[in-house]
Amino acid sequence: MEENDLTRELALAKKAARAAGEILRGYWKREGLKVGSKGHDNPVTQADLEADGAIKKLLRDPFPSYGWLSEETVDNDDRLKCRRVWIVDPLDGTKEFINGIPEFAVAIALIEDAVPVLGVTYNPIKREMYWSARGVGCHLNTSRARVTRLRTLARATVLASRSETARGEWQVFDRTMKVKPTGSVAYKLAMVAAGKADATFTRSPKSEWDIASGAALVAEAGGTITDIKGRALRFNQRNVKLEGLIADNTILHAALMKVAPKP
Repeated sequence: MEENDLTRELALAKKAARAAGEILRGYWKREGLKVGSKGHDNPVTQADLEADGAIKKLLRDPFPSYGWLSEETVDNDDRLKCRRVWIVDPLDGTKEFINGIPEFAVAIALIEDAVPVLGVTYNPIKREMYWSARGVGCHLNTSRARVTRLRTLARATVLASRSETARGEWQVFDRTMKVKPTGSVAYKLAMVAAGKADATFTRSPKSEWDIASGAALVAEAGGTITDIKGRALRFNQRNVKLEGLIADNTILHAALMKVAPKP
């Protein structure tokens, strides 16, 4: 099989996303869900950990030479030596999950030489499977998906972090664009890739596992994604924090670069 053919990886990534999604569905709105914390404003649940185990079980053994980076797995530097690396967030949008808001996702990406070449983002409550692989385009379930062609920022629907809007950080943009609070970075990026919104951005640092699957989707859907300063994203770095992000339909990128970064 050619190295550029990602058919097997894509099939197993989708299978892993569905398996993790079924675990999340099982815990969804369940009474007595155990919620822990990994730091300030960073909850973790039993559902996160079980979903991570399900993904690991399906993806690690078939590809022993591939590295591994997951939000719920202790990291080590072995992955830095690998050309290909799985980057996983078994539950992006834990706060939405805990609060019964169906805006969270399983996010799985494959990175090759620091660039995402495969992305699967699955919302198990809405049964939305966003997927892409290098050269085959972006899809939502069985349909091809593309970014919007909107040209005017004032008419653009821009997805914003629920936490950031609750803190009042998006009030400054109310007259510049249509701001729509939405959970999960990975889910927001998938929605932009599929043309369900025109753009999303955040000034807050994000981890590679929040962004990697969405970066693959946006690229294959004809969109553009950079960090908040307009620089290309590089994955599988020693420091997994990225400096914010802007993702859009490409047409709006220049306009967003003027307003999204802090003045």
